[in-house]
Amino acid sequence: MTYDDTAVPERLPRGRHGLPREMVVASQRERIVRALSDVMAANGYTATSIAQILKQAGVSRETFYEQFRSKEDCFEQTFNEAVADLSQRVWEATDPGSDVDPLLRFERLMKTYLEGLAATPARTKTLLVEVFAAGHKFIAMRSARQAKFVDILVNILEANTEEQRFACKLLVAGISAQVTGFAAADDFEGLRGMEGPLVAMVRRSGNLYGDAPARYAAKSA
Repeated sequence: MTYDDTAVPERLPRGRHGLPREMVVASQRERIVRALSDVMAANGYTATSIAQILKQAGVSRETFYEQFRSKEDCFEQTFNEAVADLSQRVWEATDPGSDVDPLLRFERLMKTYLEGLAATPARTKTLLVEVFAAGHKFIAMRSARQAKFVDILVNILEANTEEQRFACKLLVAGISAQVTGFAAADDFEGLRGMEGPLVAMVRRSGNLYGDAPARYAAKSA
């Protein structure tokens, strides 16, 4: 399921409604997760209370604790679900089994990644910015995901040397810093606007990040 935090989850009717228990639980969980993102994006991790999340989601405290142990647990599960959603989009866009020009795959990667972030402002701001307030555990989780992003670039750009792999690490670190800055400033159009300059820079990079850009340049000459 594709996440869209601009859509408001529908609340279930009060009283007896005859809906399956699984549907009720899923609806409540979705509302809680979205509420966490909305409230944290507005107030920050530290200033967000469970009471605020409950009010935004329209669920009881009992319902919250049936699904999450704490605010931290809710944040962690939200983080993991967000990463899984975006990772699936990226995987589909860059399909490593397809016979596509590597630089076209890179372009698709950046478009999918940046659009995925920009399309979910509250979730993106929470997970890119508030992750630092959530503590060392979550910063480490974000760093681990960043390392996987490096692996994707290494594969796409054909980084075959230690120098090229290190350059890919620096590229991902720069992208990460930029998207975090745009999210913190609520500038999601600016975030989307990173795509063109990034793609153009990599296309002109020769063999700095890998052998694929240089091969593309040779074909285009």
